[in-house]
Amino acid sequence: MSELSTLNIMYLPGVGPKRAEILKRELRIVSYEDLVYYFPYKYVDRSRIYRISEMRPDMQYIQLKGRITSLRTVGEGRSKRMSAVFSDETGKVELVWFKGLKFVKSSIRANAIYIVFGKPSVFNGVINIVHPELEIYEENKARLQSGLQPHYHTTEKMKSSFLNSKAIQKLVFSLFKNYQGKIPETLPAYIIEKYRLTILNDALRIIHFPKNTQLLEKARFRLKLEELFYIQLNILRLKNQRTFHVKGHIFNTVGTYLNLFYKQHLPFELTNAQKRVVREMRHDMGSGRQMNRLLQGDVGSGKTLVALMVMLIALDNNYQACLMAPTEILAGQHFETISEQVSSLGINVALLTGSTKKSDRERIHSELLSGDLQILIGTHALIEDTVVFKDLGLVVIDEQHRFGVQQRAKLWKKNINPPHVLVMTATPIPRTLAMTVYGDLEVSVIDELPPGRKPIETTHNFHNRRNQLNRFLRQEMDKGRQVYVVYPLIDESEKMDFKNLTEGYEYMKKSFPNVEVVMVHGRMKPAEKEEAMHVFASGKAQIMVATTVIEVGVNVPNASVMVIESAERFGLSQLHQLRGRVGRGAEQSYCILMTSYKLAEETRKRMEIMTRTNDGFEIAEADMKMRGPGDLEGTQQSGLPFDLKIANLTRDSQILQLGRNIAQDILEQDPLLKEPQNQILVRQLKRLARAKINWGMIS
Repeated sequence: MSELSTLNIMYLPGVGPKRAEILKRELRIVSYEDLVYYFPYKYVDRSRIYRISEMRPDMQYIQLKGRITSLRTVGEGRSKRMSAVFSDETGKVELVWFKGLKFVKSSIRANAIYIVFGKPSVFNGVINIVHPELEIYEENKARLQSGLQPHYHTTEKMKSSFLNSKAIQKLVFSLFKNYQGKIPETLPAYIIEKYRLTILNDALRIIHFPKNTQLLEKARFRLKLEELFYIQLNILRLKNQRTFHVKGHIFNTVGTYLNLFYKQHLPFELTNAQKRVVREMRHDMGSGRQMNRLLQGDVGSGKTLVALMVMLIALDNNYQACLMAPTEILAGQHFETISEQVSSLGINVALLTGSTKKSDRERIHSELLSGDLQILIGTHALIEDTVVFKDLGLVVIDEQHRFGVQQRAKLWKKNINPPHVLVMTATPIPRTLAMTVYGDLEVSVIDELPPGRKPIETTHNFHNRRNQLNRFLRQEMDKGRQVYVVYPLIDESEKMDFKNLTEGYEYMKKSFPNVEVVMVHGRMKPAEKEEAMHVFASGKAQIMVATTVIEVGVNVPNASVMVIESAERFGLSQLHQLRGRVGRGAEQSYCILMTSYKLAEETRKRMEIMTRTNDGFEIAEADMKMRGPGDLEGTQQSGLPFDLKIANLTRDSQILQLGRNIAQDILEQDPLLKEPQNQILVRQLKRLARAKINWGMIS
């Protein structure tokens, strides 16, 4: 493909400097290769040419062949339009244009035979075609005879410069007509033969101009498989390199700290899932290789306890451990929980955040260096260059998707030998995403809730049932429980959202005059926010009215009701995260989704999924299907190793699995890709990676 990548798109006939600039700015197309890999999003079957006498107003579109017999401008000012009479041997039809009249007038040739394509519409009882596509039959015969016509995504700026889908189609046609060379293959011959794949040269020509649907499907399969295969090969190869080249600290002792904690201080019996996960991690950390593990578990499944036990193993082997959380509130909660649980073991634990006082900071720095400080918990402050450990053996990162890959990379470098890495997330990751974005990490799953926890009951109510809701909240508070009321604050500058929140706060105070109500939102100073959170956590306030700042990690076991206002404005994963703020005690908890009566079909579906299931993995899969992988929280920063041009992680999960299987088979036979037949793979991986900084070794 190297030759196509060196040819500047500006020199393709039909492009020139002005169009080249637009293509670069709008679609990042700068070379012939970029254009070849700009794939159509749909195809329209244009193999049939109709007669005018066969036209019906309910047709999706129609294709006609004939001549333009008259052309005139009608109306004045805004209602000015161009009208043409188009005829064949069976009748006549009016063609109408409201835009680009000069261009239409100058481009129409007398007596030429045209192909007209467009959607029939009716005006004053007569059928016409508005803004039809118009092409001279003789000049475009070869392209039009391919039957299935490709359609390409274009932007408004492109359309205003006459670079619409049809123009892109003509440019691609011109490229293949002018480029007679064979496009070099990017997969080894043995893969093409084994899976009977279309060769690349043919697949790229067919994807733009398919003769029929069978050939199109084969070309698509070939290109999707290649794209997903290289993502898997890249991830698994990095994983291999880490296994072969990165030595890990060996934790071969299970000593006093863990044994004492397990026998005397465990708050409750571990679930089987927790035991299994701890065993998996012990195996990793004793193997001599660096651990890189993703720990998935739904809200309240006991991930922090597992993390603490793994930290104690690090301490038993004379290493230090640190835990990094995304917010000060969450870091503070981890600090309180862990300090309390290890208080009688004589372990030195400290908290380091942006608001730690200078004197405390200096003490922490010196104790870290001397090794007296064993566990450090904090926020982004942990990755500052001034934070130096004596011997860091384990890094735990909570809620990973809130940290960029570069930030995590800095923690990796806090020791000569990289520490073991455990990444925890309460946002269950769909299987296809786990195989791609996190495919280089081993995955552990806690799929069991601690004993005594009851599933949260979720109901969907409309705004007109407010009185009923208030009666229910009163009953719960009379039992001594606490209530969250969450409002969407999509953007801190949205005045309307802020007004809704403050009105909601006033409404709650009025509806429950004998109850203390606190409010928390993103505009508050950190100290004010902390104070309000503290008033609620201590039980002084029974209602907290908040925005989604409480989505992650607020732990108030006595809170049993979560009311989500305007629930239609939240995504599935966000609703599930908010629901996870209740149900942390032994009492029955409730989540109430409040929406307006008028709901779009997709929103109804979201509410139905939420009321039906508490399973975070099912919800994550459904969320990905509804929104697509690019939208999922945090996948933007973690990112795929290469951009996807044709495959879709949601729809193509089977092809993704096949790609992973092929990559695994190859690496089992040839772990470092040294064999001659695999050099094509090495070259292609290098080409694909040039565009991306590869943070994979440190994610």
